[in-house]
Amino acid sequence: MQNGMHTDTERCVRAVQSKDARFDGWFFTAVTTTRIYCRPSCPVVPPKPQNMTFYPSAAACQQAGFRACKRCRPDTSPGSPEWNHRADLVARAMRLIGDGVVDRDGVPGLATRLGYSTRQIERQLLAELGAGPLALARAQRAQTARLLIETTPLPMAEIAFAAGFSSIRTFNDTVREVFALSPSELRARLPRNRAGAAAGTPGTPGVLNLRLPFRAPLNPDNLFGHLAATAVPGVEEWRDGAYRRTLRLPYGHGIAGLTPMPDHIACRLTLSDLRDLSVAISRCRRLLDLDADPVAVDDQLRTDPLLAPLVDKAPGRRVPRTVDEAEFAVRAVLGQQVSTAAARTHAARLVTAHGEAVDDPEGGLTHLFPSPEALAALDPESLAMPRTRRTTFTTLVGQLAEGTLHLGVESDWAQARARLLALPGFGPWTADVIAMRALGDPDAFLPTDLGIRRAAQELGLPSTPAALTARAAAWRPWRAYAVQYLWATDTHPINFLPTQAGTPNTAHATKPAPRTPRAPHALRTPRIKDPQ
Repeated sequence: MQNGMHTDTERCVRAVQSKDARFDGWFFTAVTTTRIYCRPSCPVVPPKPQNMTFYPSAAACQQAGFRACKRCRPDTSPGSPEWNHRADLVARAMRLIGDGVVDRDGVPGLATRLGYSTRQIERQLLAELGAGPLALARAQRAQTARLLIETTPLPMAEIAFAAGFSSIRTFNDTVREVFALSPSELRARLPRNRAGAAAGTPGTPGVLNLRLPFRAPLNPDNLFGHLAATAVPGVEEWRDGAYRRTLRLPYGHGIAGLTPMPDHIACRLTLSDLRDLSVAISRCRRLLDLDADPVAVDDQLRTDPLLAPLVDKAPGRRVPRTVDEAEFAVRAVLGQQVSTAAARTHAARLVTAHGEAVDDPEGGLTHLFPSPEALAALDPESLAMPRTRRTTFTTLVGQLAEGTLHLGVESDWAQARARLLALPGFGPWTADVIAMRALGDPDAFLPTDLGIRRAAQELGLPSTPAALTARAAAWRPWRAYAVQYLWATDTHPINFLPTQAGTPNTAHATKPAPRTPRAPHALRTPRIKDPQ
């Protein structure tokens, strides 16, 4: 699969006729006779090829006058994987639009974050996606409105503003145009049990239960195992089969509960301000890498005969990421030269002393992770860490607070690496683990990682950093996923889905877990500190 797939008519027709869900989000099928657009896997009888037109985005379909199919709901399909494995202007703009920047700051705000003119951004988005930033943001608002209509008892006026519309009239017109139904008709179409809840059955204010789709296969073991094993008390927890954490959001705060299911991720969101709904969903999807294309990733990694058995044994591994890039960078520094448990202890102390308190009636979460501004105001002498790491910590949080270093969904990966490497105490390993898990670079690689080198040696791969890097060239652009497969050869708890009690389920491990499991290198700093 590649960018511009919607222009390959023959390939798109085959995907639609086979109802292949792997292509959902890559392109959209507009039917000229019915004026409806669908996802490729739509369950209805496929239209005749001569009646199909293909578009790269739902917004482009809407701009061309097509309405969303009521059966397959194409507006809820997984996002295009293109925006996760590319670092060009269009991909960075799409990640920002998904994070709600256009709704909050308009197109000028989007341009400022990207460092381009509004005209350049609009021209490139139109050329590749068939829609400009306003149309793309409008499509996202329509999807958010539909979620609120169908999952909450809120009055339509409150839904309109929570979804980001500037007026009730615009909300009504957009919903009718996109879905060919009024907001009230959308709610009336719900099954009786759901309609009763949406129409007014008492519930917990600000709590929504959603289904987050993904492309199969998805292996939840290392994904949720990693997040649970490294969870910072008060900010994250594993409870009742769900990974839960607090979220710092543009208009307030929230709590997300994410539970792996066979065909979706069950997402329970508690929001202090419903205007944060689309941003919270976007960040949860990024955290779990749900827009990845596992078939493309695994097919590439299988070309290496020594990796192929690992992929065949447990396909669909994702890269566990983050909901806050600055938070992850801080935690990476806190974990330098210490164990996973010690890193969690350091972080928990900062959270208790300097995080913002939140209420969690459903669990044990207590705080938001401290902001860079709060951490920059600390007395360095109060930090219980070696002097050199204290310097690294204070320099990092100082630059994050001042804005001289910005880590976000729009970051250029190469530039961000260069800025990180210029900081004291940062070397290639630290910069690349931040690039991999915080910035989302799918090709970030950790050849000096002790866990990776140990796994490579056991598999018969080169174990020296230079030789392993040369061998890994064939894995590009998916080396971050190769890291997950290599780490999974270890019996550390990060590789296993926790049990209900919060301990790892290692029943399917190929060998007994050691009494004191050692974390892969990304969970603790290398024994040899990064070159400064």
